[in-house]
Amino acid sequence: MATVDECRQALHDLAARLQRNAETRGRLDFDRTLACRVPDLRTAFHGRLTDGLLVDIADGDDPKAKIALIADSDELLALIAGKLDVTRALAGRQIQVKANPFDLLKLRKLL
Repeated sequence: MATVDECRQALHDLAARLQRNAETRGRLDFDRTLACRVPDLRTAFHGRLTDGLLVDIADGDDPKAKIALIADSDELLALIAGKLDVTRALAGRQIQVKANPFDLLKLRKLL
């Protein structure tokens, strides 16, 4: 099981990757609140996707977030590191993403 600090760092690594991607592809018109819930650690993080960038990452849940990613700590780290395929993880119920279908399509463009 990963630690809370490792999960927090993984989210910051994701934010850095999205920043690099935005520099090459341009910014996307995408502005949503995001919650990342980690049930095995009984913790959560939240932030905001703005113009395709992940900003304002903080500890704690945002129950009103438009997008919610739910994953145990090891799956979260593997997903962000690119070791876990999103489609397979969703199909295998290793992770859950709660969002409307249009937001899911835009999320795929970000990564």
